[in-house]
Amino acid sequence: MTPAATTLAAAATGHGFLSPTGVEIAFVLVGLATLGAAAVTVTTKQLVHAALWLVVALGGIAVEYLLLTAEFIAWVQVLIYLGSVVVLLLFGLMLTKAPIGRSPDADSNNRWVALGVALVAAASLGWVVVDAFRTTWIDLDGPAQGSTKVSGEILFQHWVLPFEALSVLLLAALIGAIVLSRRDAAGGPDDNTKGQQR
Repeated sequence: MTPAATTLAAAATGHGFLSPTGVEIAFVLVGLATLGAAAVTVTTKQLVHAALWLVVALGGIAVEYLLLTAEFIAWVQVLIYLGSVVVLLLFGLMLTKAPIGRSPDADSNNRWVALGVALVAAASLGWVVVDAFRTTWIDLDGPAQGSTKVSGEILFQHWVLPFEALSVLLLAALIGAIVLSRRDAAGGPDDNTKGQQR
């Protein structure tokens, strides 16, 4: 079906840009909530609160996938990101004995530089996505794009290297947290011994 025919069909059914459906309204509202949670995640000075707001942001993305009828991707989001990555982050925070309250050490006073880098990264990512999907057409008669078959084929044909790189990165983060916690535990008795010798 051509874009013109699609527009005529939408006009005939009474559905268009100015008459959104309930799913589209929910998609926008959940998207705004997710964006707000992501903004709080990167602006709060409390590390534990940042991790918990990250749970809200990732959960919002899972809801967006559900609204797009990509149930498999939504459950992968919940199981991998909410069930593994966030737990790994909280585990690392506990191992490194991160403070529960405000963490002044977490602020490097480079907010404007960080904002500039974030804007450049966002613009670059947006340009890459738009350029990659500019001429892409979805076959509505084929299998659903969020189905297990299509997602598995795309993941293990085109995204194997990033998938493995992410697993190595998470493993390195966990090992680093364990090394830092063992170093603190090993430094405690030595400090007490030095104090007793004085």
